[in-house]
Amino acid sequence: MLRQFTPARLRDLVEGAAAVAGQTDLQAILATTVEIAMDLTGAPHAALGVVGQHGGLVDFVHAGLDPMTAETIGAQPQGRGLLGLISRDGETVRVDNLSDHPASIGTPSHHPQMGSFLGVPVRAGPNLFGNLYLTDKEGGFTEEDEALVEALAMIAGTAIRTVRLQQRLQSLAVAEDRERIARDLHDAIIQDLFAVGLSLQGQALKVIDPNIRRALEQDVESLDRTITSLRGFIFDLGAPAGGQRTLRSELRELVTRLAGPHDTEVHVAYTGSLDALPQHIIDDAIQLVRESLSNSLRHSNAHRVTIEIHGGDDRLALKISDNGVGFDPAEVAWGLGLTNLRERATRAGGQISIDSTAESGTSVRASLPL
Repeated sequence: MLRQFTPARLRDLVEGAAAVAGQTDLQAILATTVEIAMDLTGAPHAALGVVGQHGGLVDFVHAGLDPMTAETIGAQPQGRGLLGLISRDGETVRVDNLSDHPASIGTPSHHPQMGSFLGVPVRAGPNLFGNLYLTDKEGGFTEEDEALVEALAMIAGTAIRTVRLQQRLQSLAVAEDRERIARDLHDAIIQDLFAVGLSLQGQALKVIDPNIRRALEQDVESLDRTITSLRGFIFDLGAPAGGQRTLRSELRELVTRLAGPHDTEVHVAYTGSLDALPQHIIDDAIQLVRESLSNSLRHSNAHRVTIEIHGGDDRLALKISDNGVGFDPAEVAWGLGLTNLRERATRAGGQISIDSTAESGTSVRASLPL
């Protein structure tokens, strides 16, 4: 049955739809959708969770909570409980008291008490993109509220699909060339240089003459510097061409691409201020996450990887942890991936620590100065 809106609310919906559809950046679409949903319903709190390929939340945009409360809560929801139900079933949930719903579990200990709840799936084409939910409207949410938010979610899904299609059309040919060149450089030149460096190191250990040994060591150091420069060039090739880059958008793309072939759940949580980060900080952060996440996905046999990003006043903190098999750092040779992590953090003037225990998982913590 077609639901009828009052003229005033229909006008508000049309204006809100125009505001959402007029955005050309994915992050702006998410933020605008959340704000419009609050305006349409009068709800004091709203959020939009972006669902990744394996069902976990890879991004989370919220409004209505003051920054101090949001930071006290800590990590974002993990897409379980009631949010997981919306994601799995793809159906709207509306209740007067959140705690009365049987799927309402897992609320963080410092999260404000929530009463009324309205959760709506957001679709991008035939696929579920995420879930939009609102809480704590005085007197509860009405059937008209539900219909308005469902219409807004459909519009947001269409806007998201349009922006993604435009991005793919604009960058497809360029991205293919950049990725092919980057792959060829890494697989051919860097691997050959690395093999030569290892060979020179082995020869230096056999040389008795200290002058010749030192000359060989200097050659190895020169090769290391060349490899570092080429690796930085390869990372730049792998970065998206053109447009304003943000840590959230690049991290979302990275996680989607790396986690796609694996069954591991990857969750991303953001806290603190992440606006207007310098481009070199975004580059370093993305590459640290890339190396850590890639290691976890390929080697840890983990069921779950969690990426936590916190923007402070003077530092950006990263933590990438998994629940995999772990390893003993004292007994494992530092391969190219682990060496890359230390080199990248050191060049950025930051700090990094890698903690791992056999059968207990691995945690990488990095801190980059702003």
